[in-house]
Amino acid sequence: MFRTKRSGLVRRLWRSRAPVEGDGETDRGTHGSGGCCMGKTTKVAKSIAGSEAELKALTHSTLKKIKEKQLEVLLQAVESKGGVRSPCLLLPSKADAKVGQQSYSLPMLLYKVFRWPDLRHSSELKRLSCCESFGKINPELVCCNPHHMSRLCELESPPPPYSRYPMDYLKPPDSLALQECGDRAHWCVVAYWEEKTRVGRLYSLQEPSLDIFYDLPQGNGFCLGQLCSDNKSQLVQMVRAKIGHGVQLTREPDGVWVYNRSRYPIFIKSATLDNPDSRTLLVHKVFPGFSIKAFDCDKAGSLRRPNDHEFTQQPRTGFTVQISFVKGWGQCYTRQFISSCPCWLEVIFNTR
Repeated sequence: MFRTKRSGLVRRLWRSRAPVEGDGETDRGTHGSGGCCMGKTTKVAKSIAGSEAELKALTHSTLKKIKEKQLEVLLQAVESKGGVRSPCLLLPSKADAKVGQQSYSLPMLLYKVFRWPDLRHSSELKRLSCCESFGKINPELVCCNPHHMSRLCELESPPPPYSRYPMDYLKPPDSLALQECGDRAHWCVVAYWEEKTRVGRLYSLQEPSLDIFYDLPQGNGFCLGQLCSDNKSQLVQMVRAKIGHGVQLTREPDGVWVYNRSRYPIFIKSATLDNPDSRTLLVHKVFPGFSIKAFDCDKAGSLRRPNDHEFTQQPRTGFTVQISFVKGWGQCYTRQFISSCPCWLEVIFNTR
């Protein structure tokens, strides 16, 4: 049978759809009850109403209406799992698709088929800054690239007891930070650590967004795999191999967001994620594909207390966010402090 390039692209896209039950590529099926992100993976084979055959027929008919060049853009995004920066996929915003008794907008259908089968509503999503539609409203066209979106991380309330831990006062290298960064107009610097050892130089950030990843070419930014490390620990080596696409930091009008681009959970500690009256900070688990506002400038201003050790150790920056890859820390982990985690980041903000 004669097969066109378009039909070949459609078949490859269908084969690259998101798994609908469990997720062997992430830890979401084994996280227990302590994560911070809602909308966790469950049996979602029926989360898109209708049978697999109906869904396949609808997806194929929908994709066949999309231009060939646009199908190539979608395939690039889906097959690379967001590791390659792909262009926007601008499609009519008012187009609807129906599966069984349920109707979906065209963007929602593509987001559910290619990223999150358990997605319920567009309010659960946040557009990433890499999207040209970020901060813009176009009543006619909308970007439907699934990897230009992230899921919003909703904090549990009250926080799970496992995540409470004593403050660990790991003092950042202030004098070195001043020496390396000088007076450039950076809004933050990033340090990469393996257990108690900082690896490489501080990375100073002036651009509004930064990808932090392990191997090239998984982004434009801070490549951890190029840093020289003498750590021979098998655990460190294992976690390094799982960093993959890593995380994305983005400075936005309402604060600094962290997007988990990797295939494994990350863990975050930030003072602005917690109750300002709390004597201890929480460690928040963020699953793959989720975003969290890790730093809120308005809240940070109210947290500047002169007798608070946590916020007086860094005279130039005032605040830090700590991010651990794959492994968490706290009272219910073998690691009580982040300095025992195999691979982690310290993001030091310049609040001048």
